Amino acid sequence: MNQVDEAIARYHSILETEPFRDLSWVERFHGTLRTRKLELGNRPVSPFLRPHLVTREQYEGLVKGGQLLASAVDQLRKMAMENPALMTRMDLLPAERMLAAVNPGYKHFAVTGLLDTALDNGHMRFSDYSAETPVGVLYAEVLADELYETGPMKEFRKATKLAKLGGVKYLQAALLKAYKEFGGKAAPQVAILEMRHPFETLESREYHLLAENFSAHGLPTIIASPEQLEYKNGVLRKGEFVIDIVYRRMKTREFVVHFDPNNHPLVRAYRDGKVCVVNSFRSDMAQKKAVFDLLTDEAVLAHFPAADRVAIRKLIPTTRVVSERMVAWDGTDEVDLPQFIAANRERLALRPNDDTEERQTFIGEEMDQVGWERAVRTALRSPYVVQENVKSPTAKFPVYSYGSMDLKEMRVEVHPHVYLGKVQSASSWLTPAAGTFSTVTGITPTYLLETK
Repeated sequence: MNQVDEAIARYHSILETEPFRDLSWVERFHGTLRTRKLELGNRPVSPFLRPHLVTREQYEGLVKGGQLLASAVDQLRKMAMENPALMTRMDLLPAERMLAAVNPGYKHFAVTGLLDTALDNGHMRFSDYSAETPVGVLYAEVLADELYETGPMKEFRKATKLAKLGGVKYLQAALLKAYKEFGGKAAPQVAILEMRHPFETLESREYHLLAENFSAHGLPTIIASPEQLEYKNGVLRKGEFVIDIVYRRMKTREFVVHFDPNNHPLVRAYRDGKVCVVNSFRSDMAQKKAVFDLLTDEAVLAHFPAADRVAIRKLIPTTRVVSERMVAWDGTDEVDLPQFIAANRERLALRPNDDTEERQTFIGEEMDQVGWERAVRTALRSPYVVQENVKSPTAKFPVYSYGSMDLKEMRVEVHPHVYLGKVQSASSWLTPAAGTFSTVTGITPTYLLETK
């Protein structure tokens, strides 16, 4: 049994001891979350009663690997800006290309980002890079603070040294640094920009809380939607609120489908250099799953240093844009891609090039052959990639539901948060190991398990 498994076993045994069997501590914990506004509807944002534990060594590996990947994606973005053929392979809309061509006023293509990581003992693979504002940064920090002070965790900490990972302070510092590089002089005001939702989602709820947090720490912040923005006399505003930084929670493709990308107030202010947009519209190139196609293409990889090429091959699963063509796969001779996908269902996944609610992900091992072949036909008609399936490790987590607690097997994805190219915090996302739909899903804080 390794260090993490021993710590988990000890924590679970503490939950079975007399002081904590009646679960009154859970009610107090959830009452605190309610006070901190960490609820969606009438339930806490997280049903889990223990954190995900990683060792210091594992976290340092995440930092090193995550920063290498962020750097590689940035280099690839620069290559694509100079090479129309690479840009075409990313499947950008004309409006996305137009906005990507505008200089955002700072050098980083992504001020903030998030990685989907399968971390299993000493092994690590990244299945996705999201150049977006990291979902969960505030939730994870507040959950970590409050869980840390519960009775079982206090007992656990008597013999186990833990370190919490911050998050919001790094995010705010990254925003201010980008704004300074942009040329901002005065203390800025921020608008968190989201599309309007017919109902409140987990993400939209978090960003209302984040606006409150920023404002409380000297960074006046509001929530805005694109139709609420006005641009006049070189000033972008929502009503009387002057906006210096737009903290963008909206994909470019989503924006250009619903609004005029040539004449919208946000675009005009952005093009005139009157507002600092975080992340810039250039960052959406990294949103495309086709980025991993390029990074696992040996012809493209040849432009990277030798050490980076070795690391990228280890960290990123082989990925190819789905089409009727012959391709090299994982160092083998060329294969007929549609035939190869159909014949290798159990080790592959089909993912939309853009994350949208309209297009779903297909995991081959969770489907029968007939369903898989139907999914291949879907992928040939729409922008999809096929990817070597990265299996996330599973672990048992105590889950509180309807007044009782049960241990459930959950799939664990670690999400390192990247700020200005540096990994500075992380959260963990849990889904049922069985792969079926369940409301028992969500975020749990990540603690570093230190050596005493």
